[in-house]
Amino acid sequence: MNDEASARQSAAPGAAAAGASEDPGLARWRATTRAKAVAASAERRETFATTSEIPVADVYTPAAMGEWDPAADLGMPGEYPFTRGVQATMYRSRFWTMRQYAGFATAAETNERFRYLLEQGQTGLSVAFDLPTQMGYDSDAPEAEGEVGRVGVPVSSLADMETLFAGIPLGTVSTSMTINATAPILLALYVAAAEKQGVPRSAVSGTTQNDILKEYVARGTYIYPPRASMRLVTDVFEFASAELPKWNTISISGYHMREAGATAAQELAFTLADGIAYVEAAVARGLDVDDFAPRLSFFFAAWSELFEEVAKFRAARRMWARIMKERFGAKNPKSMMCRFHTQTAGSSLTAQSIDNNVVRTTLQALAAVLGGTQSLHTNSRDEALALPTVESARLALRTQQIIAHEAGVTETPDPLAGSWFVESLTNDLEAAATAYLDEIDAMGGTLAAIEGGFQQRQIQESAYRVQREIERGDRIVVGVNKFKDEGTGTRPSILKIDPEGERRQVESLRLVRAGRDAASWAATMRRLEEEAKGQANLLPAIIEAVGAYATVGEIADLLRRTWGIHRELITV
Repeated sequence: MNDEASARQSAAPGAAAAGASEDPGLARWRATTRAKAVAASAERRETFATTSEIPVADVYTPAAMGEWDPAADLGMPGEYPFTRGVQATMYRSRFWTMRQYAGFATAAETNERFRYLLEQGQTGLSVAFDLPTQMGYDSDAPEAEGEVGRVGVPVSSLADMETLFAGIPLGTVSTSMTINATAPILLALYVAAAEKQGVPRSAVSGTTQNDILKEYVARGTYIYPPRASMRLVTDVFEFASAELPKWNTISISGYHMREAGATAAQELAFTLADGIAYVEAAVARGLDVDDFAPRLSFFFAAWSELFEEVAKFRAARRMWARIMKERFGAKNPKSMMCRFHTQTAGSSLTAQSIDNNVVRTTLQALAAVLGGTQSLHTNSRDEALALPTVESARLALRTQQIIAHEAGVTETPDPLAGSWFVESLTNDLEAAATAYLDEIDAMGGTLAAIEGGFQQRQIQESAYRVQREIERGDRIVVGVNKFKDEGTGTRPSILKIDPEGERRQVESLRLVRAGRDAASWAATMRRLEEEAKGQANLLPAIIEAVGAYATVGEIADLLRRTWGIHRELITV
């Protein structure tokens, strides 16, 4: 552990609780009953800690809580600071939205998967886009060759978006779109497709991830320089606050940072730091915080360390509530609510003994539910090998349904509240995350910290530490470095993408270009270029352009020419 990490850990109130404020009964127990037990059978290791290196005490009592004030720090469900949940009744009234992330091959094939999942009881859609779409390239661009439809659905034009949602009523189905650099373009396409169905903008509901900052930190699917990208993010905030009252304008994502190797504490801190940066940008634009903040949402990972994950979700709600109230002066309680989607940990899945992944995903989904998530995606058992088969996607959905209907964990809000261990972990994670936020503020804020590589270095160091622990055998991964299954049979069947799908997609795209009104297309592109050079909100111009069948690549290229592209600074 480096000096900075040690300092952050010492700031956590629970880190010292094991020895600082012991009650007489605890001291007696340690000196007698526990000492006798340890003498007879030594503990498995000298020290115990969470994945965020927060020490885990031998036992938790009220002394671990220090000066904890239940009224101020815990509150009641649906009330500030929302530690116990953003709704008063939570799952007693309505289960979380069950979304299964899907997208592959072509819009037509993905539409079939969407309709199948809805028939199986899924309650919301979550769209995975292929890499060319994420990076602003059309399916026939040289850069897209071999990648079309491989890790998501290709969407190059309004025709693709119409096919993707054919037969799916966009006035009643909520759709989450995992898209960032090209988020305004895909949102424009979705709005245009809904209007073609006769759905008014006021009825369109869903979420665009639209979180570009985490792309610079951890994921890499950025296009433009950070400050130009922030303009697009804020354009979505401003447009949706006036035109799309049911749309969540951003899903501020810690998920991808966690997948890159961040600890729970780092995921919490860096996600909220990005949230602060987005709110600051919107306020600088002149937006009132209570006009846009109620539609902000978050996206977290759920890992297998159950209690730390539950504590992380609870700490996120409390921290965000206080940040919005105290730092930004929000008055509307909805502006202070940290509403979030959760996805189980993709990078925890193993290619070896893939049935073990069902158990991992179940634990992770349970942590998300106990932590009070608003929507959930459960990864499929075979995703370490390929995109999920329809059978494994159905099993992943059934996992959520069993937790919802059979586990008994949805009967009361925040069922782990009052656990001295969980409450102590919640405090510890908040303290550790706050220490990171203080460092970021001292650097000049989130953008400055990203440009200096702070978050990137912290995540890389955490990822390296964990990998070394796995290689040494200090961290057990069942089926990988211990309890390996030998000779378990044939390789499972996996989803195979039809290579002809790329050819069909390219042909379809070229037909769209050939059939559109050239004059109308040219006029909308001229307007977009003029406004991109100025300060106007670009969403109206982008919606007009996609309505004239301008493609994702054409719009993205126009903005590349106008603003330039981002190159990562490599430091040695």
